[in-house]
Amino acid sequence: MNKNYYAIVMAGGIGSRFWPVSTEDFPKQFHDMVGSGSTLIQKTFSRLSKLIPLENILILTNERYNELVLEQLPMVKQEQVLLEPAMRNTAPCILYASLKIQKRNPNALMVVAPSDHWIEDEAEFANNLQQCFNFCEKEDALMTLGIQPTFPNTGFGYIEFDKLDSNPIKKVSQFREKPDYETAKSFLKSGNFLWNGGIFIWSVQSITNAFEKFQPQMNALFQSGLESYNANSEKQFIEENYAKAANLSIDYAVMENATNVYVLPATFDWNDLGTWSSLHEKLDKDSQNNAVINATVILENASNNIIRADRKKLIVVDGLDDYIIVDKDNVLLIYPKSKEQDIKRITALANKV
Repeated sequence: MNKNYYAIVMAGGIGSRFWPVSTEDFPKQFHDMVGSGSTLIQKTFSRLSKLIPLENILILTNERYNELVLEQLPMVKQEQVLLEPAMRNTAPCILYASLKIQKRNPNALMVVAPSDHWIEDEAEFANNLQQCFNFCEKEDALMTLGIQPTFPNTGFGYIEFDKLDSNPIKKVSQFREKPDYETAKSFLKSGNFLWNGGIFIWSVQSITNAFEKFQPQMNALFQSGLESYNANSEKQFIEENYAKAANLSIDYAVMENATNVYVLPATFDWNDLGTWSSLHEKLDKDSQNNAVINATVILENASNNIIRADRKKLIVVDGLDDYIIVDKDNVLLIYPKSKEQDIKRITALANKV
């Protein structure tokens, strides 16, 4: 294991589109969403630990999820869990973690990875990550792993690279916002666009330099606590100052401004598990395209559904096509997949009941 390798696992999201399984008190990264026997954060940690020493994997999460992290990752010590006292998007927490790591090891190379993605081929993921580490060790580079698009998805941002670039690792031309359907189709046709999967790799020196250049105010805020990092006074400094940081994503704060940005087109399969439909795509299905998690089912005249229960509950479905059917505690959701963008709204209504 290379002692200079570090990881930051982003585990603070709520995953509201997976209600009623994912809730504010128990979000999706702490659930076994696909019925694999491990939760998403456990799978993420295991995947990263194939290349990165256990003690060098930091978990960034909200204060309310501290106990969940320690319970599901018993090999993790409290000092590896970085608690955000306020929701402030990805840039502040990445800067905070980067400065902690830099103080501990100025030669560190780090990967930032979401805790709720599903990657089947973990060996290929490790190979891709190793390529990125090798590149960032030699170059002043901000890297991302780009996902090969399989259809014109309008829910992801895209990464554009030079068509004529024949190198395995490509210089990024620009980041593109979530497109409309016609634009997404043109991206796929052109062949030099990748999905932005939110996995970043860089040396700690490169990313802290970038924050100093592009986000001087945020950088000054977190630099003012440098003496406290990895010490007893760190918690107090973060609690008093974290909420003062601007609410910015790492893409907007740094990546879209920098000129030393590179992308490696990923060669592993990937699913961001962002919606019930994306989960349906990932799961094994019967001859009528129904996907079942945990439940025992009797299905008649039923097709294209995703059905989930917490226990081996018998669920009988007749005459439904393209529905989300989820039984969780005291909630039963039966909802058209075509309207799943409304689940956030339904969640808000349910919280008032």
